[in-house]
Amino acid sequence: MKSKSLVSIDQCTKEDILRILDNARKFEDNPNRNLLEGKVAATLFFEPSTRTRLSFETAINRLGGKVIGFQDASTTSSSKGETLKDTILMVSNYADLIVMRHHLEGAAKYASEITDIPIINAGDGANQHPSQTMLDLYSIQKTQGKLTDLTITMVGDLKYGRTVHSLISGMSHFNPTFHFVAPDELRMPDEYKLFCDKHNIKYYEHTAFSEEVINESDILYMTRVQRERFTDLEEYQRVKNVYILKSQMLENSKDNLRVLHPLPRVNEIAYDVDDSPKAYYIQQARNGLFARQAIICEVLGITI
Repeated sequence: MKSKSLVSIDQCTKEDILRILDNARKFEDNPNRNLLEGKVAATLFFEPSTRTRLSFETAINRLGGKVIGFQDASTTSSSKGETLKDTILMVSNYADLIVMRHHLEGAAKYASEITDIPIINAGDGANQHPSQTMLDLYSIQKTQGKLTDLTITMVGDLKYGRTVHSLISGMSHFNPTFHFVAPDELRMPDEYKLFCDKHNIKYYEHTAFSEEVINESDILYMTRVQRERFTDLEEYQRVKNVYILKSQMLENSKDNLRVLHPLPRVNEIAYDVDDSPKAYYIQQARNGLFARQAIICEVLGITI
């Protein structure tokens, strides 16, 4: 990688991605290694999180490191008016690594520019979520046996969904075909469609969530409509339940189809899907531990 921080999946070459995924596989084989002995990692979550925070903290603990930080910014000096710059500089006195989630787009990049210790972006607004992308890529590779020439259907909140934005970039090295399924209010932003055009990536847009589209897919990537991104609650109410995946909709899908979701889910995947062998979102979340162990070692320059 060009930087010791990971703030965007765009930093990663194809070779970087494949190396990190290979190391994730090694960690899945043996997750308990004292590679961070004597090191301290700070997890700064200015925005709520469950899976991302816990998987990063578990990754650090299983690597033999120590964790400091917070999961609620209202209990920190930022609630007194402390700037992000001062928070980052202060924490940099104590830690060897900062994992940060923030509601503002570009916050992780800014943090990486004002400190000498590595920053891992654990999500910045509707922008990027590179560690989620790595675990998504690892999940796709595990379930499909490859990353190349796959058809990936993304459903739901494609406007604000940072996980789908990052996944488009991460998959761009592997000749994907995308189907974007979203209501007009939440359609994929033009910048990501222009990115696809620039990289000769085929994509198709739909407003209907049809079984025909599902049956063409290798990966069905569901997303929730994120209430916290809406300023107009009436608009949220109109679109929140527009697409719901039910088990019967998978009956004629490909045998290799797997359903992914960055979680948490709300109503967009019915509970009867959980019993399908094509449901993979719980295992996907588990893969986050191994992918994040690999990312931590990557930014710290630790050889596996």
